[in-house]
Amino acid sequence: MRGPLDVVVIGGGQAGLSAGYYLRRAGLEFAVLDAQPTPGGAWQHTWDSLRLFSPAEYSSLPGRLMPSQQGETCPDAGHVVSYLTDYEKRYELPVHRPVRVAGVHRDGELLRIESDSGTWRARAVISATGTWSRPFVPAVPGRTKFRGAQLHTVEYRGPADFAGQKVIVVGGGNSGAQIAADLAYDTEATWVTLREPRYLADDVDGRVLFDAATARRRALDEGRTDTRGVASLGDIVAVPPVRSARDAGLLKAQPMFDRITATGVAWADGMTAEADVIIWCTGFRPALSHLAPLGLRGPRGHVPTAGTQALGEPRLHLLGYGDWTGPASATLIGVGRPARDAARQIADLLG
Repeated sequence: MRGPLDVVVIGGGQAGLSAGYYLRRAGLEFAVLDAQPTPGGAWQHTWDSLRLFSPAEYSSLPGRLMPSQQGETCPDAGHVVSYLTDYEKRYELPVHRPVRVAGVHRDGELLRIESDSGTWRARAVISATGTWSRPFVPAVPGRTKFRGAQLHTVEYRGPADFAGQKVIVVGGGNSGAQIAADLAYDTEATWVTLREPRYLADDVDGRVLFDAATARRRALDEGRTDTRGVASLGDIVAVPPVRSARDAGLLKAQPMFDRITATGVAWADGMTAEADVIIWCTGFRPALSHLAPLGLRGPRGHVPTAGTQALGEPRLHLLGYGDWTGPASATLIGVGRPARDAARQIADLLG
């Protein structure tokens, strides 16, 4: 049994590293437990053509600017992995990996963290496990009857795997648009969305999205009208590859189909589309199974919070899962502020 420590951080991606930065500054004794065997969080598992929404200087964690990537206005995922690896080393963050946490339990005045590398004990816990490990696929009639391949965003790597095939891409968010654009040239791709795609203005990048999310959180905290944040601007950031495919007329979305057949999909009006592959770009759910022993889950699988602090367990903070744990906290630029607030509240709690 290890500890007791002041804090155990569960998750070593961008949110966990940001938490570690501020915990170190607060003088707290902590450990970061990461299920991944190498640094970089979910960024090391994304598709090859993925680009950030913003230039490097607007995609940085606290304390260290991300260096620019030669030849790229918006860095690729590999550049982000290198940056996170360097960040972890630069600040000598105590990351233990691979460590997979099975459960967090109350243990008197401490929290007990059970993992495949043994038991840890801490006075507080920050959960920063993100969503990438919990891909969501909707229950569409006939899905189990399809004879082709089905995969989620997490399994997509690049168009070379689907050259010459008929591919249906499902999802009207950024992942759906980027993957549909990626496939538009070498496959017979059909892009399907629940509603007409809503592109943000071409000059909107991650900094604008962060400001919009922050303004919304401030308005809600002050009891003013909900600005709807990023949702008020649109659903899709027009990164250069998406913009090129859109302007070339290659990103024409079809409405959501009604059912899946053995060989493709079908709409209520009788229209059908054959497919070799269906790619579900339908989002994620928060990876919170390790918190089940605490009995905190609320609607939609979220843990009710005030900022990052769990309402039902003040020794627990949740970081990086979306706006409900801090404005834009699931982004590189946005996670710093809620990480700072979580570290400060924990320091105050522990005295």
